[in-house]
Amino acid sequence: MVAVRAAASAVSVSLDPQPRARGAQPWVRGLLWDGVWMLSGLWLVPLVLLLSLGSDDPRTGSLDLVYGWLTALFWLGHRIGSTWIAYCTTAYRPLRLAEPVRFVLVPAAIAVACFALLLPADDAFACSRAERVMALAILDYALVTYHFAAQHFGALRLYRARAGGGEGPRRRRLDRIYALAVGGAAVVVAEVVAGTICYVDVWIDPWLDPDRIAAAAATIAAVASIAVAASTFAMLLLEARAERPSLPYALYLTGIGAMVTAAFHVRAPFVFVALWTTQHWIVATGLGALVAEGDRPAATRSRWRAARHAVNRRPWAMLIVLIALSVLLLPVMEVEAVADGGPYYADRIFGALAVALRTSTWAPALVALGFTTGFQHYWLDRAVYRFSDRHVREAARGLLDPPPR
Repeated sequence: MVAVRAAASAVSVSLDPQPRARGAQPWVRGLLWDGVWMLSGLWLVPLVLLLSLGSDDPRTGSLDLVYGWLTALFWLGHRIGSTWIAYCTTAYRPLRLAEPVRFVLVPAAIAVACFALLLPADDAFACSRAERVMALAILDYALVTYHFAAQHFGALRLYRARAGGGEGPRRRRLDRIYALAVGGAAVVVAEVVAGTICYVDVWIDPWLDPDRIAAAAATIAAVASIAVAASTFAMLLLEARAERPSLPYALYLTGIGAMVTAAFHVRAPFVFVALWTTQHWIVATGLGALVAEGDRPAATRSRWRAARHAVNRRPWAMLIVLIALSVLLLPVMEVEAVADGGPYYADRIFGALAVALRTSTWAPALVALGFTTGFQHYWLDRAVYRFSDRHVREAARGLLDPPPR
C-alpha cells in the first residue's frame, strides 16, 4: 500500500471578516475554480467509487491507474507548494527576514535531524536504521492526520470569511471540533478497523485486541457512519440558520461527510486512501496557486525573478509549474513513501531510472530527504497560512482578497 506521507496545506485560518457587501463573491475564486479544486471531494467520491467497481482488487484495476497519475500530478506539487510560497514569492520576503527562526532555523533543524537519524548505519545507534525509519513513519502518521484535519478547518474558515460573517468564537470552535473529530479522529477509527495504519502491529495492536476489533467491525462502521452523518447534518443546519449562509461552506462540509462515511463502507481500504489523499492534494495545490498570485514585482532586475513573478501572478502558470515539479520529483520521493510492497508509480513513467534510484547506495539519503520534505511541509504550511498574523494576511492577499467578479 502507498504509505502516503504527503498531506497538503494545513490552512489554519483565523480571520476577522468584515460584513459582506451585497453581491460579494462567496467563492474563493469562482464557481468553476472552486468546483474543480476546493470542492473536489464532491466529484472525487463518485469518481473513485465508480472506478473501484468491476475489479476484485482495486489496486490492479482502473482506480489504480487513475490514482497513479493523480499521484504523479499532485502529490509532490502540493508538498512543495508551501516551500515555493515561502521562498519564491516576494510577498513573503518580509516575513522570511522578520522571522528567521520560523522560516530558516526550524526547517534547517528538521533536515539535520532527519539526516542525522537515517544516514548512520545500523550499529551507530542502539536501534537499527529500519527501526528509526519505523519511528519516523509513526510520527509522520500522527502529524499527517492532524495536517489533513487542519486543512479542512482552514477551508471551512476561509469560506466563512468569504461569506462576510465569522459568527463569533463559538462557531470557530465548532468548525475546529468538526474538522478534528470527523476529518481526523473518525478517519483514524476507520483505519484502525481496516488495519491500514502504518506499523499498526507495533503501536496500535498492543493497546487493542485486533480480534475483538475485527469481530465488531460492522458495528463500529455503522455507529461511526451515523455519528459522521449526524454531525455533518447538524453543521449544515447551523450554517442554514447563519446570518449569512454560505453555499460553498455547505458544499465543502458535505464533501467531508461523504468521504469519511465512505471510509467505513468501501470494500478495499485502498479506495478510501485514493479518495482521501487526492482530495487533500488537489485542494492544497489550488490554494497554493492563489496565494502565489499576491506576488509583487521584484525590486531588482533579474531574469529569474521576472520569470518567477510572471508565474506567481498567473494561477494557471503556477499550477503548471507545481504539476511539472511533482512529476519530475516522483522517482526521488517514492523511495521513502512506498511501503508494504505497494506499487511504485514512478516506474510507469521513468522505468529503469526509478528502479535504479531505489536500489542505489543513495537510498538512505533519499529516504531521509523524503521525511525531511514531509516534516518541513507540515511546518511551512502552518507558517505561510498562519492568518492570525496580520503580516501573513498581507502576504497572502492573493488568496484572501475578494476575487474579481
